[in-house]
Amino acid sequence: MRIRSAAPIAAIAAVAALSLTGCVDNSTPSSDSTSSAAAVDVKKDDSLANQLPEKVKSAGKLVVGMDNTYPPNEYKDDNGKPVGWEVDLTKAIAAKLGVDVDFAIAKFDNIIPSVAGGKDDFGMSSFTDTTEREQQVDFVNYYSAGILWAAQKGKSIDPDDACGLKVAVQSTTYEDTDEVPAKSKKCTDAGKPAIQALRYDTQDDATNAVILGKADALSADSPVTLYAISKSNGKLEAAGKTFDEAPYGLPVAKDSELTPVLQKTVQALIDDGSYGKILKKWGVEDGAVETADVNAASKG
Repeated sequence: MRIRSAAPIAAIAAVAALSLTGCVDNSTPSSDSTSSAAAVDVKKDDSLANQLPEKVKSAGKLVVGMDNTYPPNEYKDDNGKPVGWEVDLTKAIAAKLGVDVDFAIAKFDNIIPSVAGGKDDFGMSSFTDTTEREQQVDFVNYYSAGILWAAQKGKSIDPDDACGLKVAVQSTTYEDTDEVPAKSKKCTDAGKPAIQALRYDTQDDATNAVILGKADALSADSPVTLYAISKSNGKLEAAGKTFDEAPYGLPVAKDSELTPVLQKTVQALIDDGSYGKILKKWGVEDGAVETADVNAASKG
């Protein structure tokens, strides 16, 4: 989870070109089933649009912070443009509100500060809603995700018994900051060798570390792991099952006028079926929610 911090579900999609060619097939598929060109048609809701803060109305757009290195949730296509199911969902939110989207591409760690400081209107980058993060921003919840490990095909790896192993993670994700360190502490508390977390700036690099044998396994949000497996040319397989499900959320500045508008808009997309169509198009419908909540972590 991009708690980055947190976790996801099931998915298969396309992805951008990778620097380590020959390891993962990262070509963007031409099929409309996973192309942002096949975005779901969404009609503007005037009543919701009228509730937008004056700043957004005047600009005629939403500035959305995104780190596009997390396929299939958000990544770059062969032309460098943002694609993924969360990109489609963001565009659907904007269409429902009758405004454009300006994707502010940034490093993951910089997005919440940009939202909290008013530079971005909200973020969309697989953020796990946590009580710690809720001290900085509010979250409009739109998905339920979990953690899934993967290893080289035929290599038996147990996420609950990984002492002494090397585990690849994307830096600052929940897997990096919470999950793997907690597992490692259990190992050392029991007198066993620690888990060595190998941290990478992008998920593609973490995936290739396992394919190339530099790491024993990878830990990531389940849609991301399933994507990695599907693009590995049969070199990777799931290690265990999905665990630790948690809510994804759109970070919005604390007490912002935009928060209730986004909550109502996401709920409207759920109710009119647009949300479900987007998730189904990308194969991530297992994580669908029926209610767009706000700050679910502190309620759970």
